[in-house]
Amino acid sequence: MIPDAGGDSEGSAVSVPSSPIISRSHSSSSASSTGPPPEYDDGDIFPPLDKLTIFDYLDQFALPQRLDNLNRTYLVQKDKVKRRLEETKAKARLRTDLELEKYREKYNKGLDKVLERWNDTKVVSTREKISFVVGVSNIFITGLLMGGYPEWMHVWYSLQLLYFMPIRYYRYTKMGYHYFLADLCYFVNVMLVLSIWVFPNSRRLLIAAYCLSYGNNAWAIAMWRNSLVFHSLDKVTSLFIHIMPPVVLHCLVHLIDPVYCEQRFPAISRIKHVEQYGLREMVIWATVPYAVWQISYHAFITVRRREKIAAGRPTSFTWLKRSYRNTWIGKFVLRLPEMLQEPAFMFIQYSYAVLTMLPCPLWFYHRTLSALFISIVGLWSIYNGATYYIDVFGKRFQKELEQFKKDAAKWQNSPAGDLSRGNSLDQDPHLDSKSTGSETNRSTAEVKERNATTGSFPVSS
Repeated sequence: MIPDAGGDSEGSAVSVPSSPIISRSHSSSSASSTGPPPEYDDGDIFPPLDKLTIFDYLDQFALPQRLDNLNRTYLVQKDKVKRRLEETKAKARLRTDLELEKYREKYNKGLDKVLERWNDTKVVSTREKISFVVGVSNIFITGLLMGGYPEWMHVWYSLQLLYFMPIRYYRYTKMGYHYFLADLCYFVNVMLVLSIWVFPNSRRLLIAAYCLSYGNNAWAIAMWRNSLVFHSLDKVTSLFIHIMPPVVLHCLVHLIDPVYCEQRFPAISRIKHVEQYGLREMVIWATVPYAVWQISYHAFITVRRREKIAAGRPTSFTWLKRSYRNTWIGKFVLRLPEMLQEPAFMFIQYSYAVLTMLPCPLWFYHRTLSALFISIVGLWSIYNGATYYIDVFGKRFQKELEQFKKDAAKWQNSPAGDLSRGNSLDQDPHLDSKSTGSETNRSTAEVKERNATTGSFPVSS
């Protein structure tokens, strides 16, 4: 209330509307916070002009500063987005480079792996060349001696033993397979050597060596899948150990001159023409050395080396358990308690040995049947060798080649390594051009060298 200028101070007072509350904020904000005065509509954004204060006018001078702040905020956000975009692009390029490097390495490794399979220093090594020559020569020389000079077969057999056995002992000892050297097949070869060179008059030793050679050793070619694979020294040696004893005995019993046989091998002549052992005598005298071997094997290998066998050292028993675990006889043995599995295995092995001895009188007294049996066993080993070359060696190489082709196709179809768009590995600036170029050129040079020396080599066909 203010006094009227024309009246006294105690007269009636003129009522003047109060001005709005002074605030530094925008008038609309004040209005919204305190509620619109009843003098103007709710739909008006700004109050009437007569309601504006000096602060409302001053607020308009801060608008450029606000625009500058908005502009700076926009520029900062723009820089952040741009940096993030650049970082994303850099990560994408790095990921692409890493994928390209990975596919390049797999491509080169696959190519080198294929080349190494056909490289003379890796696949056709000096040892395997010697093995191939020895295996093929063995076939020719053995056939020549059997047909023309059977009285020299035991000498040829002994010379081969001196060649194969030291190599077998060295390799098996190095690989940890030396417990296999105590198997029955090696024991039979020792018996045959003793019968030929030390005890040629011993009829019982000869008949035991004969029955175990024609029995356990010969039939083991099928059981152990011995294969005539000329380039593998290990397979050639295994086949020699099993097939040569019956071949040598066939020559001594049926092919050599009877007069020479009576002078050099009197035990053979006496059994054939004087005593004529039957099946019962053969089985009995073959069982005696078999029992000696079985007891010695159980005592010195199964019992004394039990801890090493449990740690993973392989033996014929562990190999047969693993190989025949899905057959009925393997399931039968594995169902037994642990302490009964080995005795059951020994009983089955002896039963198998006796079963294979049953036809031995036929082989001993009939030359044709003996020759037919040895031929069948030899053909079985040839079939096993063909299976190895075709189904094992060939398919394994084919599988590796197909895997290599899949890796190469995956690398070519990837965005990082699409060769159809002209992106060469050696021209990629993100890769080490020296390393990639040298490896690729080396692989290409090896392919060209292989093609020039052995004919066309279909790496990717």
